[in-house]
Amino acid sequence: MAQRADVQDLLQTLRRTGVVDRRTYTQEQLKGTTDGVVYELAVAGETAYILKLDCPEQIRQVERFYEAYADSSLLPRLLQADPAGGSMVYSYVPGTTHIHRGPKVRWMIRLVQELLNQYQAYPGIGGWGRLEAPRESWRAFQERSAEDASRILAGVLPAEDHARIRGLIGRISDAGEPYLLHGDTGIHNFVFHHRELSGVIDPSPMTGPVLYDFTYAFCSSPDDLNLDTLLAAYDMLDPKPVDRTRLMEETFFQLYCRIAICVRVHPQDLEGYLQVWPYWRDLIS
Repeated sequence: MAQRADVQDLLQTLRRTGVVDRRTYTQEQLKGTTDGVVYELAVAGETAYILKLDCPEQIRQVERFYEAYADSSLLPRLLQADPAGGSMVYSYVPGTTHIHRGPKVRWMIRLVQELLNQYQAYPGIGGWGRLEAPRESWRAFQERSAEDASRILAGVLPAEDHARIRGLIGRISDAGEPYLLHGDTGIHNFVFHHRELSGVIDPSPMTGPVLYDFTYAFCSSPDDLNLDTLLAAYDMLDPKPVDRTRLMEETFFQLYCRIAICVRVHPQDLEGYLQVWPYWRDLIS
């Protein structure tokens, strides 16, 4: 990965080679991944590009995702990727994450139509789940997800709920063929502009069924976690890989994992998730 002291040298090269406007300058350093760092690049006082510095493998994985779905109107435009040098540059998507997002059903439908319906099968990858740590099967990935969540939720949900989740895994483990997924389709990575979904950023690429990114997005905020919203968005998915019962079970499993993430990272949302948990538990009973 390029050192932070090298950013100005890198920017000079990007200007000289025409990747960015010759007037471009670094505006702000943003929070990146564990090993990475992100910079906003501006032109004439307006943010125009994002410069991401990270380890070569992470840059390579993100490049792969952006190139696979370059036609999606929701993804930034990849301008340059240099995995060996640990850097990439892509267009800035104006707006805000998390807030001013409008009804969930509206942005879920747009997500489905403009991104998820473009997903492509990714055969021959040799594993399921995170590209940097693939599992031998989708079931193995789900079992690990459930184990991790159960440890976090041991004092949050009753024992019978944990047992119910473990019992679901066998029914939702047949994933068909793997697809190249964004892997982190939550509202923290959704850009909203004028209360409409305008961008999806910061992929953490993985392989799995399209339904994973779909249910992850649906469960990524505690608002509008109801069956009507789920079905309205799912009706736009093409093709529809599972029936209604399986969709509800997949959503219940994803909600369980999301509550664990909430406890660890977003405790302010926990009350909202716990309020809706009995509703979903009753739906699949």
